Amino acid sequence: MGVETHLYIPVQTLTIRQPTRLCFSRRITSISSDAMSSTAATTTKGGRGKAKGTKAVSRSQKAGLQFPVGRIARYLKAGRYAQRVGSGAPVYLSAVLEYLAAEVLELAGNAARDNKKNRIIPRHIQLAVKNDEELGKLLAGATISNGGVVPNIHQALLPKKQGGGKGKPEIGSASQEF
Repeated sequence: MGVETHLYIPVQTLTIRQPTRLCFSRRITSISSDAMSSTAATTTKGGRGKAKGTKAVSRSQKAGLQFPVGRIARYLKAGRYAQRVGSGAPVYLSAVLEYLAAEVLELAGNAARDNKKNRIIPRHIQLAVKNDEELGKLLAGATISNGGVVPNIHQALLPKKQGGGKGKPEIGSASQEF
């Protein structure tokens, strides 16, 4: 005859009315009577479904994202990119879009601060995207409205550096002797 051990763990119910205790033993798992009465009162459909008083949690909140996972899932389904859309695809796509937006906004904010401005305008976004190598490659074919152009002077058009005077004199220089 073995000794039966019990482990009592305090558990809060979903409605946080009163704490309950679950008893786990080697042979029988039992729930105390006060826990049975409180869980039966809070759930619907005989133990199925959500407990009363619980708020709906969006998929964006579950994933810890700001971008709307449900809306992107709806767009993926409506776009008919594939017959079926997996449950993880809109979450992943939302995360990627949120990362890209955060990256562009950070660089555009830096460009705005460099120009001593408090508000990001399309010009700052254009400068941020074109000055970043990876974003410039990603958005090479994109046109940003009211973005202007990136200042660039070709190397051939720049004035040549003046040498120290040593070596051969250049042809056409003003210091030629006759």
